[in-house]
Amino acid sequence: MTGGKAVEGLATTDPATTEADKPDRLPVLIVDDDPAMRAGLRQWMRLAGYEPVETVDAETALQRLSPAFPGCVVSDVLLPGASGMDLLRKVKAIDPELPVVLLTGHGDVPMAVEAMRGGAADFIEKPFDPDVLAAVVARALDHRRLILENRALIRRLESRDGLEARLIGDSAAMRRVREEIAHFAATDASVLVIGETGTGKEVVARALHELSGRATGPFVAVNCAALPDSMVEAELFGHEAGAFTSAEKARAGRIEQADGGVLFLDELTSMPLALQPKLLRALQEREVDRLGGKAPVPVDLRMVSAANMEPRQAVEDNLLRQDLLFRLNAIEIRIPPLRERGGDVRQLFDSFANRFSAEYRMEVPALSADDAAFLAGYDWPGNVRELRNAAERYVLSGAMGSPCVRTLVTGGRVEGAANAAPGGRLKDLLESYERQVIADALRRHEGRVADAIEELDLPRRTFNEKMARLGLTRSG
Repeated sequence: MTGGKAVEGLATTDPATTEADKPDRLPVLIVDDDPAMRAGLRQWMRLAGYEPVETVDAETALQRLSPAFPGCVVSDVLLPGASGMDLLRKVKAIDPELPVVLLTGHGDVPMAVEAMRGGAADFIEKPFDPDVLAAVVARALDHRRLILENRALIRRLESRDGLEARLIGDSAAMRRVREEIAHFAATDASVLVIGETGTGKEVVARALHELSGRATGPFVAVNCAALPDSMVEAELFGHEAGAFTSAEKARAGRIEQADGGVLFLDELTSMPLALQPKLLRALQEREVDRLGGKAPVPVDLRMVSAANMEPRQAVEDNLLRQDLLFRLNAIEIRIPPLRERGGDVRQLFDSFANRFSAEYRMEVPALSADDAAFLAGYDWPGNVRELRNAAERYVLSGAMGSPCVRTLVTGGRVEGAANAAPGGRLKDLLESYERQVIADALRRHEGRVADAIEELDLPRRTFNEKMARLGLTRSG
C-alpha cells in the first residue's frame, strides 16, 4: 500500500493539451465520480506523458477495456454503483494481467490486503503524492508493455508455423516470402505486395495482419478495380447523411472501418488518379474527411496495398502518383509467379486436391505420369488461382471416370503444356520434366547458373551433373 503527502496545486485547466495529442501516448483509464479529482489526475497523467481517458463509474470503464488495451486503470474505491473492488474483479476477468491501481480515502488495511490479493498493481491512500502515483503508473505500464509484447511474440511464432500451411511451397522464392512476412509483420510500416493476378497477394496481406500486434483489430479489404469510379470516394472515406442524393444516413468508409487494424487496397493502380491526393492526405494526417462532414475523423491503421504490375511503371503510365507510392511502399514483398516456383506446383495441387476431397467427400483420383509432367511444365498464366480451380475440377470429375488434368486446364490444347517423352515411360517423362524445368530456369535468368541454382534450390554439384546428363547448356 502506497501513501504520501497531499495532492496540492492541481489546476483544473490543462497546460499539456497539445502534448496530449501525441499518438504514441499510452492510455490511463481514470475512474472517479469526483470532477475535481478527475481534473487533477488528468493533469498529472498528461504531465507524466500519458493519455488520460475518463469515466465516472465501473460500468462505463469496463466498456473501454479489452485484452488488447495497452494502458492501465486508476480507480477510486468508492464509486456509484459497482465499487472499485468490484471493478478490479471484473477487469481481471477480462485480462488477469491488465494493471489496476486503486485509490482510497480510508486507510483500510484489510481492504488493501484484499486488493493486492485480488491482483491490484497497487493500493494508494489519499491524500497522496502525485509523483508517487506517476511512478506506480509508470511501473504498471512497463509491465503491461512487456506482457503485450510477449503475447504478440507468441502469436507471431504460432502464426509463423502456420505460414507454411497458408503459403505452401519449398522453393527458395517462397521461403523468402515467408521469411519477409514473419519479419515485417511485427512493424507498422506500409507494405506493397507485388505479384501477377492469382499469385495470392491477399493471402500475404492477411498473414501480415494475423502476425502483427493488430491481429485483434479489423482487416478491411478493398478491391479498387471492383468499385465504380463514382462510388470509390464514398466507399473509402464514408459520408454524412444528405451528402449526396442517395445518402439517407451517415456511413463510415472503409478507411474508418479499419481503425485499429489493417486496410488492404488490392489492385491499387486501378484507383482513380484524382482521388489519390485525398488518400495520401488521409494517411499522412491519420484522419478521414467524410463526404459532407464538418470535422475530420481520426484513424489509426496500417496500410497494405497490392499491385499486379510494376509500381514504377504505373507511375510512368500516369496510373499512380509517385508521392502516394512513396507512402505505400516502405516495404515491398514480391510474390513469384507459379511458373517460377519449380516443384511447388505439385505440392500445391496435392494440397488443394486433398482439401476439396474433404469438402466434397470424394476420393482424389491418382495422377497419371502425363498429368504429373503437365503440372510441372505448364506455364499457369492464372497462377495459384488457376491451379486451385484445376484441382477442384479434377476432384469433382473423378466420380465420372479418370480425369485428365491437361484436358481440364487446356480443353485439349497443347500450348504451354509439357511435351511427354516418346513411349510415355516414367523414366523418360521424369527426365523430360527435369530438362524442361532446368532449361526454363536458365532461360529466365539469361544463362546465369547461380541464379538458376538459387531458384531451384539445388546444390551446385547436383545442378552441374544434371546439366551434363540432360545435355543442357547455359542457353538451355
